[in-house]
Amino acid sequence: MTTPTLQLDGLNKRFGHAHIIRDVSLDVPQGERHAIIGPNGAGKSTLFNLISGRFAPSAGHVRLGGREIGGKAAHRIRHAGLSRSFQVTNIFPRLTVYQTMQSAVLWSLGYRYNFWRPIHRMAEVARAAEALIQMIGLEAQRDISGAELSYADQRALEIGITIAGDPDVILLDEPTAGMSRGETEHAVALIRRVTDGKTLLMVEHDMDVVFDLADRISVLVYGQIIATGTPEEIRANPDVRRAYLGATPEDEAAATTMPEEA
Repeated sequence: MTTPTLQLDGLNKRFGHAHIIRDVSLDVPQGERHAIIGPNGAGKSTLFNLISGRFAPSAGHVRLGGREIGGKAAHRIRHAGLSRSFQVTNIFPRLTVYQTMQSAVLWSLGYRYNFWRPIHRMAEVARAAEALIQMIGLEAQRDISGAELSYADQRALEIGITIAGDPDVILLDEPTAGMSRGETEHAVALIRRVTDGKTLLMVEHDMDVVFDLADRISVLVYGQIIATGTPEEIRANPDVRRAYLGATPEDEAAATTMPEEA
């Protein structure tokens, strides 16, 4: 069997007496786009923080390409090939789009801290930065500071930062939150483009986005995965309707599809 690109095995997280993540196990194969959905307070962001190194697991394992990364420092996980975005936009507001992309690609191209080599003389950095700007569709905003960008463009810029090191696994935390329908459609096209051939794990509340992008979906409720399957399987799962949507047996008899948004 092929080793899953990302593997969670018996993952747990406690904060004092609060047991937030409970025995989560999940295999995400290479090239799959996988969505994590669930009600507010289900533990989705905590799960992302465990995978990306912000929190250390209380028990269990996180493996990337078969190698343990659970409990490692976030920057080491990034260098191992896993990168993430955050719920709240996290960019450099005073840097232009071009300067941000320059900064994002430095480490992956082998450059370290060096006060004696001006960045404008690094042709390889310039080429990589321009390619990223084109990939995220911000050519027209190239010389605009992050603070001056629209909200949707700021999110696109953050995705550019996330993919700058060419990671094998990309984690996106609510990438379309707060967007209009038109902005969301543009963001979905962007995500599809930049994750082509990559492994994507995303948390998302917009069900249209989830069912449009995801190959498989896992439903997290009270820190436990109660179902994993294709979009069609998740739509039809009565446990999901009861736990995630609050549906009653009468509701299940009357409805066969998930709502547009949840």
